[in-house]
Amino acid sequence: MYRLALLLVFCAVVRAEEIPLSLSRLDLRHVRAETVTYRDLPALKLTGDSADTGETMAIIKGLVFRDGTINLDVAGVPSQTAEAQARGFIGVAFRASGGAARFENIYIRPTNGRADDQLRRNHSVQYESVPDFPWFRLRKESPGVYETYTDLAVGEWTHLRLEVHGTSVELYVNRTAQPCLIVHDLKLGDSAGGIGLWIGPGTEGYFRELTVTPKP
Repeated sequence: MYRLALLLVFCAVVRAEEIPLSLSRLDLRHVRAETVTYRDLPALKLTGDSADTGETMAIIKGLVFRDGTINLDVAGVPSQTAEAQARGFIGVAFRASGGAARFENIYIRPTNGRADDQLRRNHSVQYESVPDFPWFRLRKESPGVYETYTDLAVGEWTHLRLEVHGTSVELYVNRTAQPCLIVHDLKLGDSAGGIGLWIGPGTEGYFRELTVTPKP
């Protein structure tokens, strides 16, 4: 009986939770949100608010995450008014705190995935830690350590899976068996905080099927 009770507790702890991406569940930070149909599937669409210049994301209300697995589908395209350097930046922020003033962030640059320029391809996936370690600082101080290549197609649904534990995160793209990016020194340390749906400048971002599995 004791072992059965432990098993039941363990199963309850590790159960994956599907997070509804309803507008009422979101704390919008410098973005506009609407529910749409994208590529024949229901989705949440985020676009930047031109009146603001802060970090652009939608924080999931009432969700605190430390260790575990984050799964979601994303699709990013440059908006029609985006500048030439726009890449369709889209990803997931985690362990956000201080009103989303501090967070870890992993995102993709879809237009880089199949570019003719190999250097651009090498910048397809990015880790950063806001505010102290933005992408450009990490690229300058540690070239090639916090970004990498993976195959991406602009506007297509892309599956992201983040495995987070302590000060490490692994990113798996499109259900591959091996991670394309491994970070062992998350800059916020072994912390906890919110999860946010993140877009970069000049992006139309689409999100669906967010699930979170906490690690016991």
